[in-house]
Amino acid sequence: MKLIGSLTSPYVRKVRIVLAEKKFDYDFVVDSPWGEDTRVPQHNPLGKVPVLLLDEDVPLYDSRVIVEYLDNVTPNNRLIPASGRERIMAKRWEALADGVLDAAVTALLESRRPDGERSASWMERQQDKVTAGLRTLAEDLGEQPWCHGTAYSLADIAAGCALGYLAFRFPDRDWRGDHPNLGRLYDKLMQRPSFQETVPRD
Repeated sequence: MKLIGSLTSPYVRKVRIVLAEKKFDYDFVVDSPWGEDTRVPQHNPLGKVPVLLLDEDVPLYDSRVIVEYLDNVTPNNRLIPASGRERIMAKRWEALADGVLDAAVTALLESRRPDGERSASWMERQQDKVTAGLRTLAEDLGEQPWCHGTAYSLADIAAGCALGYLAFRFPDRDWRGDHPNLGRLYDKLMQRPSFQETVPRD
């Protein structure tokens, strides 16, 4: 298998963490879709990462599709419950964490537009989504040791990637002060090699 992605993408980080937790052997090809010489569109018509190339060179895209595939390929270290309400609730955590990321990434990209083209109201709208999403993540986590159930799962990985991205791209946002339980969760996740080895960097 071959994973194509950047070192800054939180969606790529999610896939890399799952690959590490499931102990897959794979090649990591660093390629930013924003680069002039990017080859990402050759594998994903949407021009987005991550892309996972299977051994037959069949491309999978969208982090949620990729991590579900990886979790189903092998039974070791299951990260998503097999079926029923438990599975849906874990996927709900992932959807919320990814929604926080979508808003944060959108706000960042808008902030990088040239003077006169940026929309302050649009950035504020996205930041409001991040605020609401973090509040719900914190409320749902409460004082539980893990996001969903009694063990580490995809819910924790998704939430951790969202928090890590905010720490990376929005260092002035005090989400730890606003939600100490999310800070404790991220500190615990950062003790895992899969998180330590995938910290986003430019």
